[in-house]
Amino acid sequence: MRSSELPRYLFRRKGSNNLYVRLQPPGQKIVEKSLGTADVRLAEIAAMPLIREHKAFMYQRRPTVTPIWHRAYEPGLRIIDGEQAIVTERELQFLDNSGNVIRREPNGGPAELLTPAPSSGAPSFKAYDDAKRPTPAVKNGDDALLETYLAHKGINGYREREARDMWHIFKTVVGKPLRDCTRDDGRAIVAYLEDQADDDEPLKSATLRRRMVPLVAAVNLAIEESKHKGINPFVSVVPDRKDADECDAYDDNDMKIIRANLHKLSPNDQLLVRTVATTGMRRGEAFEIASEKIEDGIRYCTVGTKTDASYRRVPFPKDLLPPHLPKKITGPLFAGRKDAASKRLRKFLKDIGIINENDGRYIRPFHSFRHRAKKRLRRAVPDGELRNAIGGWTDGKKDSGVTYGTKDDDKGYPMKMLKAAIDKIGF
Repeated sequence: MRSSELPRYLFRRKGSNNLYVRLQPPGQKIVEKSLGTADVRLAEIAAMPLIREHKAFMYQRRPTVTPIWHRAYEPGLRIIDGEQAIVTERELQFLDNSGNVIRREPNGGPAELLTPAPSSGAPSFKAYDDAKRPTPAVKNGDDALLETYLAHKGINGYREREARDMWHIFKTVVGKPLRDCTRDDGRAIVAYLEDQADDDEPLKSATLRRRMVPLVAAVNLAIEESKHKGINPFVSVVPDRKDADECDAYDDNDMKIIRANLHKLSPNDQLLVRTVATTGMRRGEAFEIASEKIEDGIRYCTVGTKTDASYRRVPFPKDLLPPHLPKKITGPLFAGRKDAASKRLRKFLKDIGIINENDGRYIRPFHSFRHRAKKRLRRAVPDGELRNAIGGWTDGKKDSGVTYGTKDDDKGYPMKMLKAAIDKIGF
């Protein structure tokens, strides 16, 4: 919690006068470090190395803006609004019936190409490394429970870091053995998460429930294996405030406008929009694409790390294949950062009039494509499980999606069925 009189980056936890510094380098974990003092001036001095290197890090992560000429038409001899014209890189030369130039107009105009900061290869600073909290060592049976859960579920990568972060919060906020915990302790963790959130962007109920999942699942596993007795203190401790925002799907008119203005985006963003629109992928899933496979002559990729049901094979739809898609994917399909892509797409949608704060609609730049895909599949594909297999959706039932998932190559729908279904989404 940061009071208004404290300098930027400095915070105090509830019930403590000591200060800590909190920074969030782009693309990295939040860095928090206790400064061991309640004196603001001493805390500023102690935090100075971290803040200095954070600012240097942010400077190096700035996007690059390059002036370019954005043409409206491809060069060549073309018919434009019923008139014959010679199109060059920068000029439209309109011709009369005898082939003489009767007027000239610019072919497009000046624009700016925004090259986002790299998503990898970011500089590393010693102050950051010194401030990062190491993974807690196994000290007792409760810590062993976490390791059992991670191994049993095969959790690694980002999900493992999330689970360890939540376990660290449990140990810090509650600070007592799991067998002695009550639901009030679970609510205390929720209160801590809310307290640490940005005042301008409070955490919604769904986000809080997602953050609590590792704790709930670890204790449930222990109960199933008779390693923990009693209730699960973390179940249903997040109040349902009915604060979820259900975004609207793009309609046919939206798509018509998007297609007509797609050329205003960079080639990378054009392909990203076309990919999520024709497949119903989540934004993060599109950024996972780094290779492809072929089955029955059909090109496809494998995406999905959010849940077991989301892990799936996705054939490339006809509206995505070359010339839009590379002839073969041999590395990451999309460059840059996911959050920067969302900001660019939001600006694009505002500029072309699809996002309008006065029309009462709630459009999320990427997720609205996903809602559109689900609606179009619902109309065109009667098989509900097949629809779920395309988009990685669930029907709310336990283990939904696992029976047609792709953890094993011999499970799931044939690629030809998946391809026929996904082609129904279109662009």
